[in-house]
Amino acid sequence: MDGKFLIAIVTNAVYFILGLVALALEVWAFADCLRHRPTLFVAASKRTKTFWLALTGVAFAIGALTVFTGGSGLGLFGIAAVTAACVYLADVRPALREAGSGGNRNVGPYGPW
Repeated sequence: MDGKFLIAIVTNAVYFILGLVALALEVWAFADCLRHRPTLFVAASKRTKTFWLALTGVAFAIGALTVFTGGSGLGLFGIAAVTAACVYLADVRPALREAGSGGNRNVGPYGPW
């Protein structure tokens, strides 16, 4: 087996695994966005549910196309898609959870302080 061929196989495998991880993040963001009420987005001051559904839905579609068509690497659109999903998961999701719980910061893991 040629060394260049082996390097190409390993590189493609790494890109495929990264694509699967990105797709998992995008699916998680889209599914989480679906389960929250539209009023929580307004209460958390995080745009609208329609905006985030469109953004995470497009991210999910790009991720699925990249993985299932054998796209080489993430590419610019893939990076933008996984970035949108990560922004939702890191910023919007915690704000929605806080708005859904009433926003009481004086509650510990076992009840009020």
